[in-house]
Parts: sequence; C-alpha cells; structure tokens
Amino acid sequence: MNLLWLQSGGCGGCTMSLLCHDARDLVALLRDAGINILWHPALSEQTGAEVIALLESCVRGDTPVDLLCIEGSMLRGPQGTGRFHMLAGTGRPMIAWVRDLAARAKHTLAIGSCAAWGGITAGGMNPSEACGLQCDGDTPGGLLGADYRAAAGLPVINVAGCPTHPAWVVETLLGLALGELDADGLDALARPRFYADHLVHHGCSRNEFYEFKASAEKASDLGCLMENLGCMGTQAHADCNVRPWNGGGSCITGGYACIACTEPGFEEPGHPFVTTPKVAGIPTGLPSDMPKAWFVALAALSKSATPKRVRDNARVDHPVVAPALRKARPK
Repeated sequence: MNLLWLQSGGCGGCTMSLLCHDARDLVALLRDAGINILWHPALSEQTGAEVIALLESCVRGDTPVDLLCIEGSMLRGPQGTGRFHMLAGTGRPMIAWVRDLAARAKHTLAIGSCAAWGGITAGGMNPSEACGLQCDGDTPGGLLGADYRAAAGLPVINVAGCPTHPAWVVETLLGLALGELDADGLDALARPRFYADHLVHHGCSRNEFYEFKASAEKASDLGCLMENLGCMGTQAHADCNVRPWNGGGSCITGGYACIACTEPGFEEPGHPFVTTPKVAGIPTGLPSDMPKAWFVALAALSKSATPKRVRDNARVDHPVVAPALRKARPK
C-alpha cells in the first residue's frame, strides 16, 4: 500500500509524536506490513519539483494512493479561496490538492484533531476559515463534505488527538494494511475504536484520589484534578493512561489535567483549561454515563469515608503519609 502524507494548517506536532514511536525502525515496521511511504515531509528526501511531479502523478491516477494521511487543519480562507495556504511551486491552494487526492485515495486519514475537526487552528474568530477534512468542529461536512467516502468505502478516519499518540497512527495504518479495520472498527465520530472506546480515566494513576473525591487544589498536588483543576479524563475518549506515551507518561501522570484533546471543540471549552466550571459547587462536566444525582450521592459518600492518608496526600506534591502495613496471610 502506498502512503502519502501532507501537512497543512498545524504545528507539525503529530509528526513529532509519530517519530517517537516505540519501534526502533518505524519505516521498516511499516514496510514489513506492506506499506510504502511515497512521501512524508519529515521522512522523505524528495523536495521541490520531484514532489510536485509525484503529486501530479497521484492526482492523474498513475501512482496509486492507498493511504492518504493529512496532518493539520484545512485552511479555506480568505473567503473560501484557500490562498492562505498555497502549496509551494504549484500555484494551487493545499485544499485543492487535498480534494483531488482524496478523490483518488483508497483510505483517507485525518492525523490529529486539527485535521479531524479543525482543532487549535480553528479557535477564536477563525480568520483562516480552518476546518477538518470531514468535520467543522462537531458539525459534519468540513472540506470534503459529510457524504465523502474514500475508494474503499470508509469515511475519513479521524485519528484524533493533539497531538495524536504515535501508536494510534501506526496501529490504524497496520489495521488498514492487513484488512483488519473496517466500518465496525470506527466509533460514531469515525475514530478507531481500539483507542476511542476507552476513557482517559481508565488506568489513571490518580484513581484512588478520584474514588474518595480527594481533590488537588493546585497544579503540583497529587490529588484528583477533576473537581478543581479542569480534568476531563472521565469524559475524554482515549487510552492515554492504559497506553503510556513514550513508554511511561501521560498528561495526568505529568501533573496536567486532561483537556479532552481527542474531542471536537476541545480548543474552546468555554472556561480556562485548568479550571473546573461548577454550578452550586458541582462540576458541570460529569463523568460519562453517570447521572447528576448519582454523582452527588457518590461524592458525598466518598468524601465522608476518605482515609486520612488519602486526604493528606491529595494536597501535597509528594506522599507524606505511607499506606499502613498489614500482613497478608491466607485464612
């Protein structure tokens, strides 16, 4: 399968993330699965006229494109012309190239939340008219339209995240190459279910504090970040704490709240990222699948039963009370 990777309105962070994949030789890993990298801006040697000739060959259909990977949002401005991002040396906007290539591609992938929904680039007044490949925020459509289907019959596959986890990208590519990823493997937002069916909350290192609603009050505290510091890990679809980044970390493990970067509209939550909005002292963003009344009852019960160790450790930057020693003997 031929893979073509283009970058548009973004920071390049998803490529930087990809280059941190655990595989010692990423290119060889893909090659062993039958994936040939036609061109990638950070991995390929071709530049200038060579790349333009390759793209023209792809658009004509002379060179097949099985995996079209787009990183970064689609810049439609000004006034729908796309001239805010011209592909150098071609005289054509990037959005025109993407449309033509997507019409030929067997599979089209949005790499990262910018390519999926518009992301950070689409925040604020959005002067660049940024959008995703097939979504504009949480509204279907985007650049290619809600009815777009690649040649294999799938919509744009949204490998969302800001940046996206390197293993999400690689496993999606491998799944397509091996014929193991189909429509049933995508969730309602066309994200691969192998990571989107999880919540960031799963496997969180702060789960004991969450269970007892022992909350952090400032950024360096060890306690749960949901009640006061804006953590959305109980709502965000991703397996960040089950599948550590770079073998050993996640935002929460590093002390920063989850901002739900895999979700449409995450860039404008309506409040500061590190603040939890509340009504009558109750967070407005409750855990997925939990009714408000249940959460209130559970929180009250949990706080009344919080062990002193958990309460004291929640508000400091290192454990000050160790777990009690108990002999574990078979009865």
